[in-house]
Amino acid sequence: MKKKLPAILLSVTALALITMGMLGCGEKKEPASGDLTTVTLNEVAHSIFYAPQYVAIEEGYFAEEGIDLQLITGFGVI
Repeated sequence: MKKKLPAILLSVTALALITMGMLGCGEKKEPASGDLTTVTLNEVAHSIFYAPQYVAIEEGYFAEEGIDLQLITGFGVI
C-alpha cells in the first residue's frame, strides 16, 4: 500500500495540472467595437517601475482585452 500511495498522488496531481491547463484553452472572445470598459488608473508618480504597464498601454494590450485605460498622475499625497 505504501508504494501505491506516491503513484496515486502523482497521478492525481498530473490530472489536476492537465485539467487546469486545459481551462485556458477556450475560444478568446473579442470585444465588440465601442464595447470598451473605461478604467481610470491613478499612479503616484511616473517611474521606471511602471515600464511594463506603459509598454502594455502603447502596444494596445488593454484595448485588446476590452479596457479603455485612462492613466492619470496624482503626484503623491497631499
